[in-house]
Amino acid sequence: MIGFLIDMDGVIYRGGVLIQGADEFINQLIVKDIPFRFMTNNSQRTRLDVVAKLGKLGIYVEEQHIFTCAMATARYLASQDAKATAFVIGEGGLLTALHKSGIAIDDQSPDYVVIGEGRTFNLEQVEKAVDFVTRGAKLISTNPDLSCPTSTGIRPGCGAMAAMIEATTGRKAFSLGKPNPIMMRMVRKDLELSTKETVVIGDMMDTDIFGAVQLEYHSVLVLSGGTKKSDLSKFAFQPAEVHESLAAYGRHAGIIPDAVMALS
Repeated sequence: MIGFLIDMDGVIYRGGVLIQGADEFINQLIVKDIPFRFMTNNSQRTRLDVVAKLGKLGIYVEEQHIFTCAMATARYLASQDAKATAFVIGEGGLLTALHKSGIAIDDQSPDYVVIGEGRTFNLEQVEKAVDFVTRGAKLISTNPDLSCPTSTGIRPGCGAMAAMIEATTGRKAFSLGKPNPIMMRMVRKDLELSTKETVVIGDMMDTDIFGAVQLEYHSVLVLSGGTKKSDLSKFAFQPAEVHESLAAYGRHAGIIPDAVMALS
């Protein structure tokens, strides 16, 4: 048996547009009862939000198929201290994940300061975060991404937001998102897969592929997102396979029959 940990942006869609054939790949996994999880470094959306977005693209999955960096962060904090409290700079996906893991929100004397993506980021929040960290709160970020893609380009990501607090306090945030092995191991265990049974599919060398290489998962780079084939020579590590798209990999691996692709 094998199972898949699949990145989303650049693999399934670009912006709000489906990448051709990605829906057929996921549909075939469902039909063939092959285990998989979407693995995303976006902490803004809840699992239900992600399901709704995919549904609009013709990919119909359930909440159990989604694993976010917000979930990894929340589970990690709960494993460290079941009664932990947190001051949060982030949005619904992060807050929901923390609540589900029993982490209470505290804007007076939190154990942790947790940073996620969001458009509501402001200097008042930063000032509070800096104060809490200098008073001993531990600094956590949901992912290290410095930028996030948008329909018009990019905007500052979680890593950039955390960098302000890091620079001011001299404390380095501990990031739980990809390529942190903690998150990628959590997702594998969620599927009850062994290391040899786990296949990671992503479009970024420094997140998905680097994480897979560290954990000795089978790594598949697709060129439909942020990495070009010419970029590979820049890295000291390499993916096990390189394909133009998720659909191309699906045909190569025999997951998408040629007859199905001919109809798409």
